Amino acid sequence: MRRRQMKSCWICAIAVSALARTASAELSIEKVFGPETPGGQYKHPASIEELPNGDLYIAYYCGEGEYEPDTAVFGTRLAKGTTRWSPPKRIADTPERSDGNPVIWQEPDGATWLFYVVRYGETWSDSIIKYKTSVDNAETWSDSDVLSFEKGLMVRSQPIQLASGDFLLPIYHERGNDKESVGADSASLFARYSKATKEWSFTKEVHSRLGNIQPSVAQCDARHLLAFCRRGGGYGHVPDGFIVRTESRDGGLTWSPGVDTEFANPNSAVDLIKLSNGHLVTIYNDSFHGERMPLTMRVSLDNGKTWSAARNMVDKPGDTAAYPYIIETADGRIHGVYTSQERTVINHFVLEEADITDHKESK
Repeated sequence: MRRRQMKSCWICAIAVSALARTASAELSIEKVFGPETPGGQYKHPASIEELPNGDLYIAYYCGEGEYEPDTAVFGTRLAKGTTRWSPPKRIADTPERSDGNPVIWQEPDGATWLFYVVRYGETWSDSIIKYKTSVDNAETWSDSDVLSFEKGLMVRSQPIQLASGDFLLPIYHERGNDKESVGADSASLFARYSKATKEWSFTKEVHSRLGNIQPSVAQCDARHLLAFCRRGGGYGHVPDGFIVRTESRDGGLTWSPGVDTEFANPNSAVDLIKLSNGHLVTIYNDSFHGERMPLTMRVSLDNGKTWSAARNMVDKPGDTAAYPYIIETADGRIHGVYTSQERTVINHFVLEEADITDHKESK
């Protein structure tokens, strides 16, 4: 979310077909919305979910700029069996405040949840986490509730349901007031929701060499959980800036200190999911140079020990492919969203796991 102020959108007219040319025939990428869509030209980070009725739903935040008070959370759906996304609908809006980082998540056999942050100061370090729920396939939403009043806590990635039935929501504590750098004391942590008591509890923070934020978590088994995190620091060239890894061996109660992986990270979001076949998939920007490009996907067959298969989804110099977010749908396909063209375009893609593992770039 934090980056330099949005540049003037002189490339807004670039057609989505230009993105499609960066991928092979089996990979489908579509432009969902651009700066011309009402709500404001700024459209950033998006999340996606499959609802119980088979609809796909995207939540994103939108306004005239990242730090403008007019930003609000919008939702759009692709009804099952159709090919056009619905006009965006405002679903969360705090008057005179910036709302951001929406996460849409479908509780197994339960409600649809919307988590988002609201900024109460000059930077995102002054934010708190709020949430809403829906019981009618995201048609209507409850009033908002507050997950925590502690400033600096934020959300970015989807929760998972643990073997116990509790929810584990990856969150982070962003510290510092520099809009051009994520503080080294920024840290990831996890909020746990008890189905029995309907109360939230919090783990201790995960600290690392450069700081880390925006964890994304996968449950390898009932006891072993793995999370990848965005590194802290600045946005320039950092030759030793890597995705940060942390693990739990007690079902998410405690977490190891954050350590560097072998994967480059230009201070940008990363996502990690577990497929129904047990394989792990991650998506991130494979660069040390502060550019959110290329957009790379990897697959692990051994709970994150090795990542032998890799594919560059988008590699278009001069553009960005930022804040990727992926899910597996009921049909076994991988759907995802990311933003491009200086945070003014939301893109949706779909592919099969084999499109990564069998791709010629695999290594």
